[in-house]
Amino acid sequence: MIDKVDLQIIVFLRQDAKMKLQDIGDKVHLTGQAVSNRISKLEKSGVIKGYTVLIDERYLNPKMIAYITVIMGTANHEGFKKFLDRRKEVIEAHRISGDGCYMIKVEVGSQEELTQLLDGILAYGNYRVNISIAAVK
Repeated sequence: MIDKVDLQIIVFLRQDAKMKLQDIGDKVHLTGQAVSNRISKLEKSGVIKGYTVLIDERYLNPKMIAYITVIMGTANHEGFKKFLDRRKEVIEAHRISGDGCYMIKVEVGSQEELTQLLDGILAYGNYRVNISIAAVK
């Protein structure tokens, strides 16, 4: 059974899973060893299922944002839409008026990924690419 002290320990672990056991103990009026025993009990009973790390992916896997204007060279718009649906790097796709037929926003991890996507687009028409150099909002 979980008591008030267990709940307090869980609150502190949620705030900082790397918090020193002695620091938690000071807050809940227990020794670090007593806190460790309670955490072990909570883990064994399944109350605490694990620990996790939240990572800002921009530092590990920087992405490139590109805006592609597609000028269709075929009337196969349905085939093109299906192509876009299959591409995970396509974030947004809009049929547009004016210069071009579609505006596509993509997020890729490398120029090679962008080139592969552009090669696929060539089956449907030509394109123009603008690459984002900085987000301003």
